Amino acid sequence: MGKFILVIVLVTLAVYLVVRLVETRGALFRRGNGGSTAKPERRPSGPLGPDDDPEFLRDLNRRRPHKDKPTDG
Repeated sequence: MGKFILVIVLVTLAVYLVVRLVETRGALFRRGNGGSTAKPERRPSGPLGPDDDPEFLRDLNRRRPHKDKPTDG
């Protein structure tokens, strides 16, 4: 039973070290000159969705029928 637990611990440690190495270096499976080619993430300058766009929200208010206005009929 003790050998089985030792094998499980060693396999877990080996998997952890390999995953850690791949995450930090990342160059094992990437082609290139080995240098860091990661670019900082740029945020888009415009609205991301309709709820971020003030013009869209204004247009919604214009198109929505107002309940307090009486209708003909």
